[in-house]
Amino acid sequence: MDRRDFIKTSAISGASLLAAPRVINPFNAFLPKSQALTGLNGNRFVTLCIMIRTTPWEVSRDVKLHPRDESTWHTLDGVRAMREAFAKHNPDGRLTWGFTLNALEDKRKNYQEIRDYVVQCQQKYGDEVSYFPGYFPAMYLPRERVNREMTEAIEIITHFVGNNYRPKAIMGGFLSADTLQYLAEKEKIHTAHAVIWSQFAIDGGGADGSPSYPFYPSKQHFCKPAQNASDFIDCVNLDGWTMDFICARKAGAMDHNLTGYNSRRGVGPIETYVGWGLDLGHKEVMHTQSLHFDRGIELNGFGWVTNIWEAQMVHEFGKDLICNALEMWVEDTKKRWPDTHFITFGEYGELWRAQYKNNEHWNYRFEERGSGFGDSYNNIELKWFMNKEFRLAILRDWHMGTPYQVIDFTRYDLPAKEPRDPDPLHPVKNWSLINEINQKSIRPQDKPKPIKELSKHDQDLIASHYPDLMKL
Repeated sequence: MDRRDFIKTSAISGASLLAAPRVINPFNAFLPKSQALTGLNGNRFVTLCIMIRTTPWEVSRDVKLHPRDESTWHTLDGVRAMREAFAKHNPDGRLTWGFTLNALEDKRKNYQEIRDYVVQCQQKYGDEVSYFPGYFPAMYLPRERVNREMTEAIEIITHFVGNNYRPKAIMGGFLSADTLQYLAEKEKIHTAHAVIWSQFAIDGGGADGSPSYPFYPSKQHFCKPAQNASDFIDCVNLDGWTMDFICARKAGAMDHNLTGYNSRRGVGPIETYVGWGLDLGHKEVMHTQSLHFDRGIELNGFGWVTNIWEAQMVHEFGKDLICNALEMWVEDTKKRWPDTHFITFGEYGELWRAQYKNNEHWNYRFEERGSGFGDSYNNIELKWFMNKEFRLAILRDWHMGTPYQVIDFTRYDLPAKEPRDPDPLHPVKNWSLINEINQKSIRPQDKPKPIKELSKHDQDLIASHYPDLMKL
């Protein structure tokens, strides 16, 4: 089941649901001096990409995984309306434009007009123009072809943007470790949206197992943080959508007694504004953001929310709904957290890379009590811990005062291996990194358990990072 099928069969009304080093940042040229960025710490960031394509899930010119033709759905009027909604209460904000190969090369008037407009936005606002090979290239194309088409797309972007422009980040969905190494070493691009956090049994595939905040990937697996210098790829791996952690612990999406669940619930527009409407959808978006911009900034020193909106939504769901939702999201984000910086994926990756030279010093923590909407149950308290060696999630019913239990313990110090090279006729749809316990509860061994029931080695490993957890 893909996200649109789920939305169309289970969408419901709201009434039925209850101190870093100084960084020289070239993007500061587009900011007032009072808003110039000098690092991560103490700051709140949003990265937004608008995706331009001709069909859903087109991972190459001739490899289109969905038969629907969206080419006439992309118009200059629709794209401009989205950019203006984004800018209305956020005039200094910048975003990333992600084009598929077909959208980069299409000679029809509407695509030529869109590309010309995006160049104007790059020159006026400092927007980023990037390549976006349809979310799942690693599942359907051999690595060599993905890499080769990366270079072709970057050359096309440089040509039509002009002035030797090159993107600072590639929007890739799932990208193999080999492709990330290629980007870093051959293209000198050091940031990529290369993981979709907690994606499992959605849109025909998945790759659960990574940290949800930036990390340098291992040469063994793109979901695994590099463990040492010989394992290191100098390409910051970024997520594309910020999730409600409580929803994300489930697998897939399903209609269930008219309430439904969707593991991709969070800030994504299809799962929130389209699925639940402006009122309830917006409440869920703001709840998800608060996990990072309130308690999250206390725990991690900075907060980050990331999002991707598809330009075709203006046609599919209506310009009024999509642009009103986009305007509402940006306006209320700036009202509640007025210091929020809306920046490009490339800019954010460079800020993170300037602060973290390897994976030794980041240590992410997140805490959530459910929003009470849909499957974000308000009796659940969930805590995540993520570092170079492992990720750990513990959960309890705080209404009932039950003990914490481990629902995910993914070790990164163990060997990992990516799947074989796929091809369009023989795709490889599961690229997950799953070992000790996985949050999706898809195996018998994934049954939640107290920390004290883990192996002695695993307890010692956890205690070496979080000694207080052993007292729970």
